[in-house]
Amino acid sequence: MSESLLEIEHLCKAFGALVATDGVTLAIRKGETHALIGPNGAGKTTLVGQLTGELRPDAGRIIFDGRDITELSTARRARLGLARSFQITSIFDSFTAEGNVALAVQATERHSFRFWKPAERIARLRQPARQLIADVGLSRLGNVIASKMSHGQHRQLELGMALATHPTMLLLDEPMAGLGIEESRAMSKLLASVKGQYTILLIEHDMDAVFSLADRITVLVGGRIVASGTADEIRNHPGVRVAYLGEEDDAGDVRANG
Repeated sequence: MSESLLEIEHLCKAFGALVATDGVTLAIRKGETHALIGPNGAGKTTLVGQLTGELRPDAGRIIFDGRDITELSTARRARLGLARSFQITSIFDSFTAEGNVALAVQATERHSFRFWKPAERIARLRQPARQLIADVGLSRLGNVIASKMSHGQHRQLELGMALATHPTMLLLDEPMAGLGIEESRAMSKLLASVKGQYTILLIEHDMDAVFSLADRITVLVGGRIVASGTADEIRNHPGVRVAYLGEEDDAGDVRANG
């Protein structure tokens, strides 16, 4: 697991006087679950937006699976296997769970969509859609209209839709957001079940989930990485205590270098 799938090199992005990412350099290893954490306003969403191509960096490079993707569009990055989920819902409320996943399966096919025929009625799409629905724990809800499903079930469905694109890497943006205790436990269990099958970059505020799922953790504060390492290394890192507790180190510097 030493070979890197994603390499971020000196990435910078500013909005006027606000520097959102400030020379971020990070390597995500193939097959690992890597958590990105930090306080609100740390620059996590801006960083992910640059990784997916939604935002163009002011400086730096993004290398994915050995290829420079810094200038590529979001669609081309997705075709290379970089899938994002959980920030903005992509679910069609009037479709069934199976229909949503079948549509995601269809989206990987390089021909025009046949929107006049619901995707779940197309034979070649039904079996992969049903398997993915089962994989994310929604077998009993395949024929349920999405609008009638709970928020937690929507999260599961979104993961199924992301997996339908056959990703090499998943960017999961706060999958626990808005979930209750039981739903959060179910999502943690679901993510644990796919751990190792995909390279995952997990942006999350739920520290229990982060420490139980992540192989490595990176802490972003003020657009800069202040620490990166294993769960134990992050727990004991003075820069993390500075970031989350407002403590100063022995030198009185509130910004540590990770």
